[in-house]
Amino acid sequence: MSEQTQTGAPAASTDAAASVSPSTHDPLWVERNGTRTYTGFSGRGARVDIGPVTAGAVFTPGELLKIALAACAGMSSDTKFARVLGDDYKVKITVEGPKDPTEDRYPSLHEVFEIDLTSLDDAVRDKTLLLAQRSIDRACTVANTLKAGALVPPATFVPPVEALDECTDDGDDGDGGAPAAGASTTTEDRA
Repeated sequence: MSEQTQTGAPAASTDAAASVSPSTHDPLWVERNGTRTYTGFSGRGARVDIGPVTAGAVFTPGELLKIALAACAGMSSDTKFARVLGDDYKVKITVEGPKDPTEDRYPSLHEVFEIDLTSLDDAVRDKTLLLAQRSIDRACTVANTLKAGALVPPATFVPPVEALDECTDDGDDGDGGAPAAGASTTTEDRA
């Protein structure tokens, strides 16, 4: 049971995980640049170039998955390491795991933290590593999603908003010609 303050609210835990996830309303999307190359965007203005290895200085989608896992683990454990090593501590986190080409997936991904803990005595080091792993297990959305095996339903294909605007009817029914939310758009709807 957690400690309670005099007001009855739970006291701040020394093992609390910081929130690392964006709002559920932050839009994310990719736009095509050319053959198999895309730019990913966030509603906050971030960008990332994506494509095949042959495209040069881009990330592959699989690499982004691994980087997301490494960054999520780092962000989830950051306060635990900073508490004992200081805010300027250094860490490099890699994610290892070869792709299974027959199943087109990564069967196993393993995070490796390169971090200098030699300044800590054994007891403090062990406790810090335990708390860091607990924070990762609790707060790393990417790892938790992968471990749970997220449901990925078939993609939805819709015309761009501009195409719907061009195909609106001239009637004065006030609906703008666009289908209602959740309604499917057929060829007849767009023609």
